[in-house]
Amino acid sequence: MIPRLKKSLLYLFPLIRHLSSRLTPILLKTSITPNQITFLSLIFGLLCASCFCLGSYKLGVIGSFFLVISYILDNCDGEVARIKNMSSEFGAKFDDAVDWIVDASFFIALGYGVSQVNEQIFWLWLGIITAFGAFIDYVIDLRYYVKNKEKIDATTTEEQPACFKQPQNKLDWLIYIFHKLSRADFCFIVLILAVLNVTYFLLPIAAIGAQIYWLTDLLERARGYHI
Repeated sequence: MIPRLKKSLLYLFPLIRHLSSRLTPILLKTSITPNQITFLSLIFGLLCASCFCLGSYKLGVIGSFFLVISYILDNCDGEVARIKNMSSEFGAKFDDAVDWIVDASFFIALGYGVSQVNEQIFWLWLGIITAFGAFIDYVIDLRYYVKNKEKIDATTTEEQPACFKQPQNKLDWLIYIFHKLSRADFCFIVLILAVLNVTYFLLPIAAIGAQIYWLTDLLERARGYHI
């Protein structure tokens, strides 16, 4: 890949960062804490799920905007934590747990909503399978950080910030796009599909993709990237 194109992609994506970077300065002027921002992200994520579980087109579009807000706040909590020097182990674990809850509740709600409209229960099962895959990935991440906690802490200090790697070849780029960019900007995919009224397309794709995701998360090659 041409070096200039690489730099352009790394600057342009993820798109969500361009929105969170504009909200973060506003949040910094308030007394809100990073964990409170994470909690707000959870609330908007659950509001999104409640909209999709009803199977309505209009509520689906509204729910997709709630998901975008949830993702923006999910980025802002880390940005605020780093700038205010309020990063904590609890905050990191809370953030990871909220990410999983939002993703899992979205797919279960989407599956339930589609199954109610089409009167076909297998759509709900697709949502449950996707949520279960997300749960496996959450457990894998927890196990990885517990196992490598000392190593991670040693390379992430105030004097020596963590060094994040960048994709070097085609396989790295494939893993980076699938494992990082697609997840970071997933809310925009949902928004586009909701407007087109085809969010149900996500269910069979996600049911398979979630299993591939946690399988690739077992590879050391998939780790070390930062968005």
